[in-house]
Amino acid sequence: MLHWSLVFLVVAIIAAVLGFGGIAGSAAGIAKILFIVFLIVWIVSFIMRGAK
Repeated sequence: MLHWSLVFLVVAIIAAVLGFGGIAGSAAGIAKILFIVFLIVWIVSFIMRGAK
């Protein structure tokens, strides 16, 4: 999940440099959502591992 977040971040940066604002904004939004989901899954996994 973190990998896909970084991929979308790179796509957003490249699109912004090339002047594709709409695509850059969408890719950045997707990257942000994926990163938040990754953090939630990581925290839950960390807590569950410590509970055992």
